[in-house]
Amino acid sequence: MGVLDGQIAFITGAARGQGRAHAVKLAGAGADIIAVDLCAPIDSVPYPLADAADLEHTAELVAQAGARCVTAHADVRDRAALTAALRDGTAALGDRLDIVIANAGIAPMAGEDAWQDVIDVNLTGVYNTVEAAMRPMIKYGNGGSIVLTSSVAGLVGLAAPMAGSIGYAAAKHGIVGLMRVYANLLAPHRIRVNSVHPAGVNTPMIDNDFTRSWLDGLAQQSQGGPDMSNALPVQTLDPEDIANAAFYLVTDTGRYVTGVALPVDAGYTNKR
Repeated sequence: MGVLDGQIAFITGAARGQGRAHAVKLAGAGADIIAVDLCAPIDSVPYPLADAADLEHTAELVAQAGARCVTAHADVRDRAALTAALRDGTAALGDRLDIVIANAGIAPMAGEDAWQDVIDVNLTGVYNTVEAAMRPMIKYGNGGSIVLTSSVAGLVGLAAPMAGSIGYAAAKHGIVGLMRVYANLLAPHRIRVNSVHPAGVNTPMIDNDFTRSWLDGLAQQSQGGPDMSNALPVQTLDPEDIANAAFYLVTDTGRYVTGVALPVDAGYTNKR
């Protein structure tokens, strides 16, 4: 018996990286998964985004973990598309919704034309995800948990002097505000809302030629670049580390935890 048997989780940005890790972790505990991803490029993002094959591989891994998975190609900037994905997913898996992980995000850090895209995806996309999901959660009446993926850049003034990087920090800070507001609004319905704040995570968002080159350039600058080092002697975290933290927040182990911005950062924010 899994601790999440019979539950349904809605995860955005599920095709790879942290989103895939969340899906596999929850599936291993018994939850069925509605896995959503854009599966298309965004012009201002200079590294490859996930594609349809990535999302299908997530579904395969969920099935291997013993759970069901419904996939959808949907843009978090489009609330109607999210609502349709959620409606179709719950129709296929069962009339309930217990867990939401608003994980989809981009990091076009060096993009001078990326401000609007990073705000639209990383902040408005999270808002759209919560708005699309909270009414079904309330209607089904089972309570539940919502986890918003922020960043250490949502807790400290971490940004390089480029529009994409500044927009990333602004969006990730904004997620904290959304989390605190929704934690209060949804508490009467027994729905908990928290945010997780990873340091650098070893995913395709970081592990690509463009982002590695950008980080190397920052490291070589004497001024103007952020300090990306952690307190603990690790360069990056694994996606499973973030999934483990979210798992605590969505299970009964964290049943009285709400309104919390949880760093999973190897001590990064504590250094600042």
